[in-house]
Amino acid sequence: MSEHKPETRLIEAGRRREWTHLENGGGIVNPPVWRASTILFDSVADMQAAEPPRMGTLQYGRSGTPTSWALREALTELEPGAAATHLYPSGSGAVAAALLAVLEAGDELLMVDSTYGPTRALCNTLLKRFGVTTRYYDPLIGADIASLIGDKTKAIFLESPGSLTFEVQDVPAICAVAKERGLATLIDNTWATPLFFPAIPAGVDLSILACTKYIGGHADLMLGSVTCTEPFAQRLQQASKVLGQTASPDDAWLALRGLRTLDVRLRRHEENGLKVARWLKDQPQVAQVLHPALPDCPGHEHWTRDFKGATGLFAFVLDGGDDAAAARLIDSLELFGIGYSWGGFESLVCPAAPTRTASTRDWAGPIVRLHIGLEHPDDLIVDLAAGLARYD
Repeated sequence: MSEHKPETRLIEAGRRREWTHLENGGGIVNPPVWRASTILFDSVADMQAAEPPRMGTLQYGRSGTPTSWALREALTELEPGAAATHLYPSGSGAVAAALLAVLEAGDELLMVDSTYGPTRALCNTLLKRFGVTTRYYDPLIGADIASLIGDKTKAIFLESPGSLTFEVQDVPAICAVAKERGLATLIDNTWATPLFFPAIPAGVDLSILACTKYIGGHADLMLGSVTCTEPFAQRLQQASKVLGQTASPDDAWLALRGLRTLDVRLRRHEENGLKVARWLKDQPQVAQVLHPALPDCPGHEHWTRDFKGATGLFAFVLDGGDDAAAARLIDSLELFGIGYSWGGFESLVCPAAPTRTASTRDWAGPIVRLHIGLEHPDDLIVDLAAGLARYD
């Protein structure tokens, strides 16, 4: 593991000489795109020597090439204490592989109630059919999660902040309880990325990213990753292999390129997002702004203690009105695209309809989620002001 600061590791990680230089000494800056299905061997002995599949040894296209190895190594470097990273065709695929790596029939999973919708769907359908019970817990429970742990509990899943309502969890406290009880901990760390919240040093066992979002940064790829500690490396590798999970080398290359500018992009997302969020707080049509860096966001004290920055994704609660009025507000905006996902250079908006089971919170009106992109924030504020002026 490099001792350099994270900003330097973003630039240097994954650029091994054997992946960027020719035998005669010539070199390039970026590892090229290695596309492959079949790998050819000089002999049966060489073929057998490539088993089992491992990073750095060509065996079969599904096991990776230098393009994906470079990204895997770089993501591992960003999490001090991590042992390995595996790639998946989407963030949801990464969540599924990570959960299947640590759970089996008869187990109970404690899942944060503010979790991403597709993760909730996975728990309520596939995991349920496979005999895994899911119990949802309040994202602000902290160390009191100990009271929910039973004999069949095997794992705790976190998402901090939640991607719709943005509660920031006390990750170190929950992980400390889990370690005392011998439970696995998993986190969806897509909002912060390891640059703003290194999850493994905070006690997490498996840190999951939808690389589709900030790692790629340009709204043009689908990719997920799971970075894990040594005790889970073999289990994650086995689950990935038997599930046939792999990632496109083209998407891995795009993500690797995006990774190099992650620091400067996130700093601008943070700056722009905070300016818009603070402006929204003063608008009469807005009841609350759900931004982890603002003092009235649930769990803000954990963000202040644990995070190194904020990103561009947050939400605001309208003061009264209904879903139809919120939809008209969203439709009226000119600089915000209406669409799923986030993390690209562009600003986005969508209605947020949080689903809850174990925790209940009251909001004054509809919730609107924003991703603040790299446009000038003053232009975004003018656009939002016009939309809010028409809100009724």
